[in-house]
Amino acid sequence: MTNSNFTDGLNGWSPLGPCTLSIADGAPHILPPMAVDSLASHEPLNGRYIIATNRSQTWMAPFQEITTKIKLFVTYQVSAWVRVNSVRNGPQNINVALGVDNQYVNGGQVEAAEDKWYEIGGSFRIEKQASRIIVYVQGPMPGVDLMVSGLQIIPVDRKARFHHLKKRTDEVRKRDVLIKLSGCNVDDGLGAFVKVTQVKNSFPIGSCIGRTDIDNEEFVQFFVNNFNWGVFRNELKWYWTEPQQGIFNYTDADELLDFCNKNGILVRGHCIFWEVQSAVQPWVQSLSKNNLMLAVQNRLNVLLTRYKGKFKHYDVNNEMLHGSFYQDRLGRDIRANMFKTAQQLDPSPLLFVNDYHVEDDEDDKSSPEKYIKQIIDLQDQGAPVGGIGVQGHADYPVGSIISSALDKLGVLGLPVWFTEIDVASTNEYVRADDLEAMLREAYAHPAVEGMMLWGFGSCWGGKTHTW
Repeated sequence: MTNSNFTDGLNGWSPLGPCTLSIADGAPHILPPMAVDSLASHEPLNGRYIIATNRSQTWMAPFQEITTKIKLFVTYQVSAWVRVNSVRNGPQNINVALGVDNQYVNGGQVEAAEDKWYEIGGSFRIEKQASRIIVYVQGPMPGVDLMVSGLQIIPVDRKARFHHLKKRTDEVRKRDVLIKLSGCNVDDGLGAFVKVTQVKNSFPIGSCIGRTDIDNEEFVQFFVNNFNWGVFRNELKWYWTEPQQGIFNYTDADELLDFCNKNGILVRGHCIFWEVQSAVQPWVQSLSKNNLMLAVQNRLNVLLTRYKGKFKHYDVNNEMLHGSFYQDRLGRDIRANMFKTAQQLDPSPLLFVNDYHVEDDEDDKSSPEKYIKQIIDLQDQGAPVGGIGVQGHADYPVGSIISSALDKLGVLGLPVWFTEIDVASTNEYVRADDLEAMLREAYAHPAVEGMMLWGFGSCWGGKTHTW
C-alpha cells in the first residue's frame, strides 16, 4: 500500500463515491497481531488513521489503486485496524474489498459491536490478469463514520511459515522415546545401532467417500493405504436416507460402513440434520410444526438406533451459523434437544457442531467469536457438545489467520477437528501449496485432534479445480 501510515496526508488515497476523507490521530500504535505473525520485521504504527464521513451508501469508503503491485497466483494477506463512530443502530459489518475490473473480491470481514478498534484480517488471490484493481474498506450503514489504520496487503511467505510450523509440530506432536535394555550387560549395549520404524499413524486423518468410490480399485487402494478415518459424502444425510417420507434408503450407508469396518477405518457420522433450508428435502419443508417435530424425533430414533455404537462422531445439526430452518419452525430449544436426544439414544459418539469459514475471516456470519457464542449457548441449554467441527473449505489459506481462529476456539477446551478440508485454484501447483498449508496448520496446532479431507485428487473431489 502507498502511504499506509498516512505520514503524507491523503497522498495515494481517494474517496469511493461522494464521501469526505480526512486524517486524524488516536489509532493503535501496534500492528494487528495476525500481521505481526506474518512479518519477519516491522515498524510500529504512528497512530494516524483515515476517516470517511458524509457516507450515504454502505460502499462509500477510502480506496487505493494497486493494479501494478499485484502478481498473479500469489496469496496475499490483508490486515488493518478499523473502527466506527457509532453502534447505536446495532453491530456494523466492516469489509476489506477489492474491485478487480468489475468483480468484487472479499478481502476480510469483521463485525464492530462496540466503540473500539477491531483487527480485520483476510486474504485473496488474483488468478486472471486484470486491467484495474482497487482496494477499499466498506460496510457500515450510511451516516456511520468509518475509520481505518495501518491497512496492509502482505504477500504470504509460505517457506518461512512452514519453517515455523515444523518447530511447532515437533513440540506439539513429538515425544521422547525411552529405550530400555535388559538381559545383557550395560557394556554389551554400548555402540549398538537401534532402528525405530513407525508402522502406523495414530493421528486421525481421513477423507470423505461415496458409495461409488468403493467400486473403484484405484480409489480403494489409495484410501486404505493413506487414511485411518472416513466420512460419507452424502449417504448418511437425511435427504439421502429418506428422500420421500417413510421411504428409507440405508443400503448405501450400510455398504460404506461395512467397507470401513473391514479395512479398520473409523467413521464420522455426517450429518443427522442440516440447518440450511436448501439442504432440507421438500417433504420435510412442507410439514406442519407438529408433524415436523414428529419427523425430527423419528429421524433421531431410526438413525441412532440403527447405527448405535457404529460411528465415533456425529455432526448433529450442520451449519447452524448459516441456516435456521429447524429453529425457525420448532423454536430455540430444538437445537439443544437434538444433541440431548442423540446422546440418550447412543451415548458413545462425540457430538459435534460443524460449520464453514470459521477459520478464514471471509464470512461475517461465522467468525470464531460467533461460533464460540453458539457453542456456549448450546451448553447452557444442556446440549452435550463434544467437539468443534471446522470445515476448512479454504480459498486462500493464510497461516496466521487460521492459527488465530484455532487459538480462540481452543479456549473452550473441546477437541477441534477439520472436517471437510478442500482447496481451490485453477493452478494445480497453487492447490498443492494451499493443501500443504492447511494440513501443516492443522497438525501444528495443539487444539486440533483430527482432520478430514473432502475428497482427494481432482477426479474424486467433486468440484472443478479443487482437491
